[in-house]
Amino acid sequence: MERYLPESVTVNQETFRVYLTHDEIQERIRMLGAKISEDYEGKRPIFIGVLNGAYIFLADLMRYVSIPCEVDFLKLSSYGAEKVSSGKVRDLKEVDANIKGRHIILVEDIVDTGLSIHYLYKKLEKFEPASIRVSTLLHKKEATRHDVQLHYTGFEIPNLFVLGYGLDYAQEGRNLAQIYILEGS
Repeated sequence: MERYLPESVTVNQETFRVYLTHDEIQERIRMLGAKISEDYEGKRPIFIGVLNGAYIFLADLMRYVSIPCEVDFLKLSSYGAEKVSSGKVRDLKEVDANIKGRHIILVEDIVDTGLSIHYLYKKLEKFEPASIRVSTLLHKKEATRHDVQLHYTGFEIPNLFVLGYGLDYAQEGRNLAQIYILEGS
């Protein structure tokens, strides 16, 4: 199968160039999957993907996890069609699984301000899980304003707007198999 791997792409009249290649992303996800498999040996974690952005990362991560596990999804909104967070989190879809006493691995595409992860920790703790850990493909450490603990991080990146590999700009660009930044960044 051919993957969508252009050197540059125009979305909403703005040009983006490759920042992380498909091969770099896959190698890092392979390492994360191996570490999670080691850390959760003998347990049956439930991966909870945060829609829409994390679905591609979660799908690839699951392929590298070599222990029994489950998957579920929830959906939040804090961006809309903008490049910066609104600062408000809205629930759009709840988790279907019973998570009481379960080991949860929250899967995010990107953590920037930390608002969504902070919100999710508080929300999910009320259901009394055995543990909650976070796996994120990207972390904008310099943009993080909320105290959040990230357990499995793919890449720390500068505070730049990124696109591709599940990340969108007004719902476009999710299907790109690499991660892109604005031209001139």
